Amino acid sequence: MKFFANKYLATRKKTLIVVALLTVGIFSATSVYLASHTEAKTYPIHSTPESFSQLAEMASSAVVNIRTVKTIKGGGRVFRHFKRGPFGEDDPMKEFFDRFFGDERPRDFKQRSLGSGFIIDQEGYIVTNNHVVENADKIEVILEDEKEFDAEIVGRDPNTDLALIKIKTKQNLPALRFGDSEELKVGQWVMAIGNPFGLEHTVTAGIVSAKGRVIGSGPYDDFIQTDASINPGNSGGPLLNMDGEVVGINTAIVAGGQGIGFAIPVNLAKGIIDQLKSKGEVTRGWLGVGIQDISKEVAAYYGIEEQNGVLVIEVFPGDPADLAGIKPKDIILAVNGQKVGTTRELTGLIADIGVGETAKIKVWRDGKFETFKVKIAKREDEKIVAKEQRKERHDELGIRVADLTPELARRYNLKDDQGVIVVDVEAGSKAEDAGIRTRDIIKEVNHKNVATVSDLDKVIDDVKDGEAIEMFIWRINRGFLVIKMEK
Repeated sequence: MKFFANKYLATRKKTLIVVALLTVGIFSATSVYLASHTEAKTYPIHSTPESFSQLAEMASSAVVNIRTVKTIKGGGRVFRHFKRGPFGEDDPMKEFFDRFFGDERPRDFKQRSLGSGFIIDQEGYIVTNNHVVENADKIEVILEDEKEFDAEIVGRDPNTDLALIKIKTKQNLPALRFGDSEELKVGQWVMAIGNPFGLEHTVTAGIVSAKGRVIGSGPYDDFIQTDASINPGNSGGPLLNMDGEVVGINTAIVAGGQGIGFAIPVNLAKGIIDQLKSKGEVTRGWLGVGIQDISKEVAAYYGIEEQNGVLVIEVFPGDPADLAGIKPKDIILAVNGQKVGTTRELTGLIADIGVGETAKIKVWRDGKFETFKVKIAKREDEKIVAKEQRKERHDELGIRVADLTPELARRYNLKDDQGVIVVDVEAGSKAEDAGIRTRDIIKEVNHKNVATVSDLDKVIDDVKDGEAIEMFIWRINRGFLVIKMEK
């Protein structure tokens, strides 16, 4: 028994040593080997840092606290509501409010807010978020050594929520260097430095949770998601990799969420910062189209084998795409030979083309490839096109439809005002069974354009009983869909 016990202890001791060595090996090695039946692959692994102290000490001196003062005219909405009294003109206390306030004009008041930023060079340029400094009457920058400076706005870009400000000083300023956000991997360690809730120079750490996040903040959504704690006041501060390089600019949080923060990739920010520094504004290329990613249904409808390219929803009259001959329902496949797979890719490619330059746009139209030469314009505000008068009717499929006019578009909170809108769906009808919903916009039926209710009538009348009807529709928050039913 003693022999077996000693043998067991010896074996167990060896096992523990092996396990310990393996454990040490996993956390200290620079790579790990995953073997399959046929081959072994090597994946680089960075061990968990023993301490973030050195990195925090090195980077914190270049991170600044930004305080702004904004003037709210007329006392703001709350003051005006209080001055009116709670019941408007019928308020029994109206006489009291009039006597108390009289004809006194509501006073302006100062709104103070906090944010973060980081120094990028010895000249005193500081990167932050646009929403931190937008409409500010006064911007104050506080360095880590508590020295305070007035700052001026060099340039802002609301589309990406980036801003560049500058302070004047003769002292030696520390500066952070830019890294490469493309090299970031999901699961990689990162550090955020900022001033959450006004608490100066707070350091938090976590990992990259995801890349390429679209959160609906604008046309250039491409965020790094991280679980490094980001809170109000962190806006504009740096997200750093383990080499102390800026890989992102902290900018957004999810209300009520925990461990979910977003940063602008530094690769997106570099060019914008350069333009703000040299010109004070950002100039982007403009094609003049409304676009959508291609769903499986749309790909099948157009006979496309793969979901590649971007579908043109709308072409703005008089803009570059329209002048070049691009039409709605064209599928854009490439720009200057570079393939396009998503709306985000197309928007980014066009934005980077200089104003006045000619771009070659490859599209798929009616079963064949075509290439258009488009002279790129400067991106401007959205354009709205007005169309036809309202007209309603009941359809035999169980839908009530109307011409989509600007008035109806506003009523249903729609940007598009071309096509036929479904204003009612009869319970138990063919349309309801097929999935048609109120506010759907019918664009085509069986590959035929539908611009008015009359167009819809004609197309439906040409379909025989029992034959298939394919409706190409636009649905709010979903994009284009294909709905199938029988007449």
